[in-house]
Amino acid sequence: MRQEEKIAIVDSLTERLKEYSHFYLTDTAELNASDTTDLRRKCHENDIKLVVVKNTLLKRAFEQSDVDFQELFPVLKGTTSIMFANTGNSPAKLIREFRRKHDKPLLKGAYVQESFYIGDNMLETLATIKSREEMIADVILMLQSPAMNVISALQSGANKIHGVLETLSKKEE
Repeated sequence: MRQEEKIAIVDSLTERLKEYSHFYLTDTAELNASDTTDLRRKCHENDIKLVVVKNTLLKRAFEQSDVDFQELFPVLKGTTSIMFANTGNSPAKLIREFRRKHDKPLLKGAYVQESFYIGDNMLETLATIKSREEMIADVILMLQSPAMNVISALQSGANKIHGVLETLSKKEE
């Protein structure tokens, strides 16, 4: 590979690191062509960008980035694929689902919500992290809950008053 090509790849990776707020480093070695194609298709369906990278070029992109990614340097060994996503838990869910039928991909490390997760044992933790949209929905539900309780109490009180008035009207007849 020529120097110009390497520089272009590093620049492209650096741009993707800025563009996507979350990424996962995985080991997809030993997946056959059919399984790799299936994984790529599932990534595309879930708006995840899957790229196989050379560790040295990825390390250079990390070094050029505004974020200090040194914590991920030790996992840059062997075959590395990087999954870029804008939703923090979607790659973890995809990996977990894909591994029901396959042995790989293995999680080497991840950068999610400005935190580092190292090792395959972190996959379940990452899959259960709530996305930004899920957290917003939870906050809205919590804010709506007191209002719903008040409305429910008012409706309940109205029903009781209606029942009392109906009973009194029948008594007078």
